[in-house]
Formats: sequence, structure tokens, C-alpha cells
Amino acid sequence: MKIVIPGGTGQVGTVLKRAFNAGGHDVVVLSRRPRHPGEVHWDGATMGDWAGEIDGSDIVVNLAGRSVNCRYTPANLREMMDSRVHSARVVGEAIAVAARPPRIWLQMSTATVYAHRFDAPNDEATGVIGGTEPDAPGYWSYSVDIAKAWERAQETADTPHTRKVALRAAMVMSPDPGGVLDVLLRLARLGLGGPVAGGAQYVSWIHDHDFVRAVEFLVARDDITGAVNLAAPGPLPHRAFMRALRTAWGVPVGLPATRWMAEAGAFVLRSDTELLLKSRRVVPGRLLDAGFTFDHTDWPGAADDLVRRLRAAR
Repeated sequence: MKIVIPGGTGQVGTVLKRAFNAGGHDVVVLSRRPRHPGEVHWDGATMGDWAGEIDGSDIVVNLAGRSVNCRYTPANLREMMDSRVHSARVVGEAIAVAARPPRIWLQMSTATVYAHRFDAPNDEATGVIGGTEPDAPGYWSYSVDIAKAWERAQETADTPHTRKVALRAAMVMSPDPGGVLDVLLRLARLGLGGPVAGGAQYVSWIHDHDFVRAVEFLVARDDITGAVNLAAPGPLPHRAFMRALRTAWGVPVGLPATRWMAEAGAFVLRSDTELLLKSRRVVPGRLLDAGFTFDHTDWPGAADDLVRRLRAAR
């Protein structure tokens, strides 16, 4: 198959491209700064010659969007919104005018669309969409607004011959440099991998192999459209999550951090504490109901596998 991945140069794109190439597929990555064979230039906002790559393709997986690992300044929040909405809109336009449109458009979304909560998990049917939680900082609602606008750009695209699925993905854990696992392990090795602000907030995650398998499952299932949670069925509190990661690496102690310490650290790292403090208790209701089986359901076992692969790669 020919698979086009707009915004495919980041961690998740690397995971998918590696798997698709191993499967013998023809992969084209759309990038603002193409550097390697198989990468084609686009600006993520306007039509161009890149649209010819989508015409005649089998699958489009749009991952484009500014990284959320930044300070949540007004300018960065606007760029996070625009980069996602504009890229989804223009991908939809390219599919709409294609003589041979792809049969499926997988659009990256985020599990952050759900509410900050501890009492119950969020699946697609009964989950609570965030933005109005009384115990969450007000500015967190903007992340939810971004997620909703991102999905709406795909929903409203006029692509009657292309099935559309929004991937409400949790953190994809892979041993690739620069990914979220790499960042968390760096903190753990420095002795800073303890619970943050008590560590009761839930962490949702998915092993990279299961992420790829879930994408392939969704491609094969012509009956599935709309939003689908891509998260392992076992979200767990941050304190337990980091304890398992420290155990996998062999770090006996992780210093805890208060909320104000997390704020100071995020400022130094040019990031935002929402990434650490929001309770993302997300479960894959639609995947499980459709018969998908996870190879990695518990975090301690997944962490052991990821650390083993990381060490083998080094």
C-alpha cells in the first residue's frame, strides 16, 4: 500500500514509518523541513504539489501539529491550535479533490480531550469531555478546545469516499530518542522520578507495538469510524507509573516533587505542568468492544520490555 503521513517526522511518525516500511509498504512523509528520501515538502496549511501524493494513496495518517512540550504562552497555544486545525483542514481538502482518494484517513487527536478526573475511567461512550472541571486550572480548558477543534476539522471535511477515524491517543511509549519515555527515564536516572504533587493523577499510555497494531486493526476494520481511544486498558496513578519505570531501569529511589517544585522545573525545562498534573484516566472501549487484544496491558511489563529494547539499541 501507499501510505502518506503528514507531520510524520516526530516520535509517533518514526514508530509508524518503521513498522510500515518493515511491512513492505511505500511510505511518504509530508514535512515542513524534508531531509531524507521519502519526505516531501508541505507547509501544513495550504494546497501544493504535495497533494499529488495523497491522490492515489491507500491510507493517510495525519500527525501534524506543534509539540505540546512547551510553555503554554498565548503565542504557543495559538500555534498549537492553528497547526492542528489548518493541517487537518488542508488534508481534507486534498482528499476531497483527489481523483483516487484514500480509503481511510486516520487523524491524530489526543486523550487530553477528556476531563481531569480520578473517580472513573473515560471511554468513548461514557467518558466526560473536559474543559469545565472545577478542580483544574482554567487554562487547561484550552487544550480541550484544541482537541475538539482538531477533531471537528476532520469531521466537517467533505470526503464521502474516505472513511475517517480520529485517534484519541495516550502517550505512545517507545525507546526512540526524544520521545516521552526518553524524557521520563532521564528524570528517573537523575533521581527525580518520584511522584509529582502526590502522584494520584492517572497516567494513560500505550506501548508502541500496540499502537502500531491498533492502527493496522483500524485500517482493516471498515465498520469503524469516528473517535477511538488508543490507550492501554490499564491506566495507573503517576506514583505507581514512575515506580514501575524506576524498577525497570534499576533506580531504587525517586525524589518526590511538590506542585510548586513541578512548576519551577517545568519553567526551567520550557514545558508546562499540565503534562504532569492532569489526571488522564482513559481506556480503549471501542477497540476492546471490536475485538482488539493488547499485547501489553500492564505498565510494569511494558516498561520492562521498553527498557530492554532501549538498552539493546545502545
